[in-house]
Amino acid sequence: MLRSSLRLTSRVPAASQRLARPALLARRGLATKFSKDHEWVKVEGKVATVGITDHAQEQLGDVVFVDLPEVGAVVKKDDTMGAVESVKAASDVYAPVSGEVTDVNGALNDEPALINSSAESDGWMCKVKLSKPDELDGLMDADAVAPSPFCRSHICC
Repeated sequence: MLRSSLRLTSRVPAASQRLARPALLARRGLATKFSKDHEWVKVEGKVATVGITDHAQEQLGDVVFVDLPEVGAVVKKDDTMGAVESVKAASDVYAPVSGEVTDVNGALNDEPALINSSAESDGWMCKVKLSKPDELDGLMDADAVAPSPFCRSHICC
């Protein structure tokens, strides 16, 4: 199916291909970026949805509390923007990008275990309007995470 979709875009003028391919990849979930601290980012336009990785929630165990940033808060890349507490440990969550928090996942207040059951989708933590989109270039894509020597020796993806 991917092959036929790509074949269709090859008939489109070159300028349109540059737009069509990223849109196709984003719909297939390939546009997710990851930080070295186990946060993930999915970007739609100028807004990034942020959460912790499935690996991070596995290491934490059963999540019992999530501290979310306030809507309107300005977060700076690598600064603490929240926390996740489990029965085993507590962990700060670091902003993988800079910007203004435009939304938070209020469902996590009532059901923090959503992070365990769906860390990289329904368990998202907040949405950030990007102030420095070029920071995304410093994050890893899915292909870079697993084979990374840093990842294997330090964070065991």
